[in-house]
Amino acid sequence: MKKISEKIVFFGSGPVAASCLELLTLNFEIEAVISKPAKSRVNDPVPVIDLAKKLNIKTFTPSNKIELDSLIRTSPVQSKLAILIDYGIIVTQEVIDYFPLGIVNSHFSLLPKWRGADPITFSILSGDNITGVSLMMITAGMDEGPLLAQGKLNIKPTSNSISLTNELVKLSNDLLVKFIPKYIENTIKPTPQPSDQKPTYSRKLTKLDGQISWGKSAERIEREIRGFIEWPKSYTKIKDKDIIITAAHVVNKKGEVGSYVIENSTLYFFCGENALSIDKLKPAGKNEMEIGAFLLGYGSKLI
Repeated sequence: MKKISEKIVFFGSGPVAASCLELLTLNFEIEAVISKPAKSRVNDPVPVIDLAKKLNIKTFTPSNKIELDSLIRTSPVQSKLAILIDYGIIVTQEVIDYFPLGIVNSHFSLLPKWRGADPITFSILSGDNITGVSLMMITAGMDEGPLLAQGKLNIKPTSNSISLTNELVKLSNDLLVKFIPKYIENTIKPTPQPSDQKPTYSRKLTKLDGQISWGKSAERIEREIRGFIEWPKSYTKIKDKDIIITAAHVVNKKGEVGSYVIENSTLYFFCGENALSIDKLKPAGKNEMEIGAFLLGYGSKLI
């Protein structure tokens, strides 16, 4: 497929941004990448920067919005349009206005649902059956800009934040390839977000979010396990052993909240409502393992 002739600038920093950038380079001419700089730790990679170097794309690394504004005042790029995904720095109106066609954010939810920092995890936590990608024009408000396009995606009962992210990255690229040329050619225009839907908001997760609270329903904890699979993970103790639960399913079983039983090579934790049957877990300092293997090695120490 022939690349779209109009060059673009790409704003992004994290691993999701790197996956999106790699796909975009197949269809777009990327004039430059603007990313957060690497942290001071020597072995702390920035996936977008590493990919840009590999592809020989000019890269700028302002560390905050003040440095970004200063960079833009030097007129470092000539592209009329920018695409922003998983960037992590506030973009001011000065930066938006620099690009004649603005900045398009590929946001991984069906706006106005799940505005904010972590829409993928919160769609899982809330038990949504459908999510998607919104191509939104960036404005001063948080994820309040008008929309170029949306695409829907079904959330499978087994989807976790990693698998769902991978699906949304592909959907995002499909939408960008289809609709960005139409926007550049002025055959589509941004339209306001639906006014009949009440906005909902996600937030950045903290390490404390991953500590399992067994007083919650088993259904809620199972969603957290899938939503927190990459970070902050779902952790607890069994006897004096730290474990991370990586897969579980809900069963209709009652017992003292927070206690557990081992029956027929199965580990059950009792929750505020129903119980969780643990399928996979990761003991501290060990690799992930099936519950049968865990009980074979640790079972006698847990009784």
